[in-house]
Order: sequence, then structure tokens, then C-alpha cells
Amino acid sequence: VKLYSLSVLYKGEAKVVLLKARYNDVASFSFFQRSSVQEFMTFTSQQIVERSSKGTRASVAEQDYLWHVYVQNDSLAGVVITDNESPSRVAFTLLEKVLDEFSKQVNRKDWPVGSPATIHSAALDGHLNANPMTKVQSLLERGEKLGGLVSKSESKAFRKTARSLALMRQL
Repeated sequence: VKLYSLSVLYKGEAKVVLLKARYNDVASFSFFQRSSVQEFMTFTSQQIVERSSKGTRASVAEQDYLWHVYVQNDSLAGVVITDNESPSRVAFTLLEKVLDEFSKQVNRKDWPVGSPATIHSAALDGHLNANPMTKVQSLLERGEKLGGLVSKSESKAFRKTARSLALMRQL
């Protein structure tokens, strides 16, 4: 599972504005291709956000990559670019978390006029270190395991209570 880019954008009436972007795993491209690859990722991300409606999520495949986009009702949008093997559920969980952190750190009035140079937010920073897709996946799996334990404990407690009530009725 590879994460190539994580971006926060604003879907304005006239145009889509890139607010922040982080790139990862571009080292797999030659040094001279890296800036072109980043420009391509940014351009494609803006095009996908522009064509997406507010309040929607979508995954778009292009060659060996998946663009996962989430445009919130408040026009804040996130795009994560991954390889084809990345589960979309994990990507959308990551986007929700990043957009939530970003909206708490950056004033809403700055979104329409912002740029990567003027927007100061650490919302994207920690998510590109140590393969965040794996980190989020493990959190989700842990949540599922905890959920399973909770249901088991609830059903054990239910059975114990039911047995106690049945014994009381027999007395």
C-alpha cells in the first residue's frame, strides 16, 4: 500500500483552490520527473474536485493510481492518491480525519483565498510519516476487534443475567 499525495483543496464557485499538499513516495520517480509528477497530481486532483458535487466521495482510477476524493458540504475537499491496492474505506477515513483537523486549524474565511504558501496547518504533516494507510488500517482493525470483544462481553453479560433471572424464577 503506497500513499503518493495528500491534499486539501477548496471548491469555490469559480475555481478549485489548492490549500495544502504533501507528497510522499515520489522518490520512486527520477529526480527530474518529480516536479512534473507533483504538478500532474495537483492538476488531476483539482479537476476531480471540480467535477465532484459537494457532500460526495469518489474513487477515480488512472493508470496504476487511485484518486480518492471527498468534498464536504462546506466546500472543503480532500484528495489522497494511492496505489491500486489501497482500500477505499481506509483512504476516506484518513480524509475525514485530515479535513476535520484542517478545519479546526485554519479559519474558514481563509479557504477561498488561501494557497500552500499562506495556509499554515499541520493537519497533513503527521499523516505522511510511517505509511498512514497502514496506521489507519490498523486502527480500523483494532476498532473492529474491540467492537467484537464488546459484543462478546455484552452477550456474556446478557446470558449471565438471563441465567440469574431464570434461577430466581425457579425459587
